[in-house]
Amino acid sequence: MPSTAAFTAQQEMIERQLIARGIRDSSVLRAMAEVPREEFVSHELVEFAYADTPLPIDEEQTISQPYIVALMLEALELGTGDKVLDVGTGSGYAAAVASRMTAEVYGIERHASLARAAAERCRRLGYSNVRIRQGDGTLGWLEHAPFDAIMVAAGGPDVPPALKEQLAIGGRLIIPIGATPRVQNLLRIHRVDHDHWKQEDLGAVAFVPLVGVAGWLGADSVPAAPPAPPRLPALIARHAEPFDDIERAELEPLLDRIGDARVVCLGEASHGTAEFYDMRAAITRALIERKGFTILALEADWPEAQRLDRFVRSTTVEPHPEQAFDRFPTWMWANRQVRACVDWIKSYNDSLADSARHVGIYGLDLYSLHRSIASVLRYLDDVDPAAARVARHRYGCLEPWQQDPAAYGAAVLSGRYQACEKDVVDMLTDMIRNRARLADKDPERLFDAVRNADLVAHAEEYYRVMYYGSATSWNLRDQHMFETLEAVLRHRGTAARAVVWAHNSHLGDAEWTEMSARGEYNIGQLARNRFGEDAYLVGFGTDHGTVAAASDWGGPLEIKRVRPAHERSYERVCHESGVRAFLLPLRTGHAALRRELGAERLERAIGVIYRPETELQSHYFKAVLPRQFDEWIWFDETRAVDPLPVAEREGMPETYPFAV
Repeated sequence: MPSTAAFTAQQEMIERQLIARGIRDSSVLRAMAEVPREEFVSHELVEFAYADTPLPIDEEQTISQPYIVALMLEALELGTGDKVLDVGTGSGYAAAVASRMTAEVYGIERHASLARAAAERCRRLGYSNVRIRQGDGTLGWLEHAPFDAIMVAAGGPDVPPALKEQLAIGGRLIIPIGATPRVQNLLRIHRVDHDHWKQEDLGAVAFVPLVGVAGWLGADSVPAAPPAPPRLPALIARHAEPFDDIERAELEPLLDRIGDARVVCLGEASHGTAEFYDMRAAITRALIERKGFTILALEADWPEAQRLDRFVRSTTVEPHPEQAFDRFPTWMWANRQVRACVDWIKSYNDSLADSARHVGIYGLDLYSLHRSIASVLRYLDDVDPAAARVARHRYGCLEPWQQDPAAYGAAVLSGRYQACEKDVVDMLTDMIRNRARLADKDPERLFDAVRNADLVAHAEEYYRVMYYGSATSWNLRDQHMFETLEAVLRHRGTAARAVVWAHNSHLGDAEWTEMSARGEYNIGQLARNRFGEDAYLVGFGTDHGTVAAASDWGGPLEIKRVRPAHERSYERVCHESGVRAFLLPLRTGHAALRRELGAERLERAIGVIYRPETELQSHYFKAVLPRQFDEWIWFDETRAVDPLPVAEREGMPETYPFAV
């Protein structure tokens, strides 16, 4: 019997991931509710069993996202007497679900270990009408043909002829097909008669490659991360620009490569590594002093970063009363590394006579729903009390959810609560319409209020769509961050240039990572599309050391040991170069080095959560490094950031951003 928590998660999966997205076939919904997905994943991933995502299984394969399984089964239009062929059975989950709807299911899996485990799992769970064997799925299972329905859980270059031939007249075949192994379109094929098939396109998907005689063959075709060629670490060592100490690192060659770029994106491979923050600060200081950059944009919420900006520029914008960076994860920005950089910017600005050259600090993110609402209301109370009354009425729609905005999205999705979209968009529209009238009073305060109103509008949409899939909510968030960056650049004038601090996953060009296969884009991709070569993207990496992170969202800060990099990762080949720390040009790098690095490999990403015990599944993704970034900065061994304890914030002036 499933646990109460698992049962609840399964029911939420049915409601939010399937029904809310349009799955209507009652037999599919019943079958998905009956089969316990937690039985088909490893013990370490049980808590994610009903998450809206594919999950890794053995042999570097995946169990498909629940919605995709339901979509394929619904598209097959299964009947209770049908015979089904499942190609790429993997864990056996889709075959098990199909078995609750049909008479017979035959599964083929090319990995013998997966085939054995799936067959045993189905037997143990009582799915006696499922038969699974190891074999080449592109050749089908001729002994049991014809099949009323065939589903293929791997993407191929073309529809295998054997599968078309083994489809019964009137049968349906669902298969992902794409010109490359990375991205496919899901096709539904009906066999009309002996010699005719009808084809429909059901949309873009991303599956593991279909390997076999009629699929992708050979290492050049399959996007598995290859072992590093023996000469690659030596090539890295030869062309890297090593340094021993961040403060004494020679940055002139990097500045020359950056040239006249208007936007420089400085990433990080974790949100809790001291060297990443310190190196970004050193590069930022150089860009400010030598190239006149006036914007530091952070992967932080606008109202909290505004407190930093008020401190370093002495602006008239009224700060929100709550302590900056007092919510999880506090250590991401409230740390000694950031404090030192902020103090330097303050001193630099104080040394300038021309305030137009002052460096401002701005937040790009959208998680500060209630603080942004409060900021808008404070501003309107002061400059336009009548508009403030209208704003309170409109934002009142969101009042019950300001402390738990995710609950708002769930309530709207369930139909129990009306969406607040019109109210918040109308509020933003009114402020923009009245911008000319209000700007004379204080343009800085008006700009701050408009950005907060824009944040509320996007946050409302973000929390409303977050249950529809990770790609939709991810794209909305990164689109908001990029649009905020553009707004700041416009506000600071045509000569303004910006440095952006955010995670590698936001700043490396997503088009050259597996994110693109999921339909996701990011700030880095948008910046390249908008600014071309005037956007310079810098990624960071490490092999081992310590990191500040939590085990769960909202959990306590822990100093965790970072495991040595996976053998098929970019981090491993950097480690094997033997160079302790270096800068590596990728946009203008040596042709042989770029070519060798251009084979798709794994790349590590640690956020505010780090789970070393499931690191391969939780913290690695595939990427093409020399296309993803223009520059790569490496630290072989790193240490955790130094969080600011409350005691160190006491006694500071009220204007100090880290004061209690």
